[in-house]
Amino acid sequence: QVQLVESGGGLVQAGGSLRLSCAASGSIFSINRMAWYRQPPGQRRELVAATTSDGTTTYEDSVWGRFTISRDNANLTVYLQMNGLKPEDTAVYYCNIVARLIEKGPLMNYWGQGTQVTVSS
Repeated sequence: QVQLVESGGGLVQAGGSLRLSCAASGSIFSINRMAWYRQPPGQRRELVAATTSDGTTTYEDSVWGRFTISRDNANLTVYLQMNGLKPEDTAVYYCNIVARLIEKGPLMNYWGQGTQVTVSS
C-alpha cells in the first residue's frame, strides 16, 4: 500500500512563504512523476507544478517565478517552495505521484490527503 503524507500548509499573509512537503512510503519500485495540484474553493483541481524522473519540471503560468518544485529521490519526497504568496493561491494543495510498484509494472496514480494553504490579504 502506497501512502503520501503531506505537511507544511497553513495561514500566511500575502507576500509570505510556505514550503510544502510530501513523503511517499510503501512498496514502490520507481516514481515516474511527482506533482502538486491545488483546488481553490468552489473550483476544479488544477496542476500547480510537476517534476519527472528525467528532471523536467513544469509550472502553471500563474506560479512561474514564485513556486519551485523539487524532489529527494532517496527519501521519496517532493517539495513545493512557495514564495510571494497571493490571496488567489488559497486552496487545498494535493500531492500526486505516478509510480511503478514492480519493475515493468503499470504506472499507478496516488494522491495525498491534501493540506490547506490560506493567504490573507
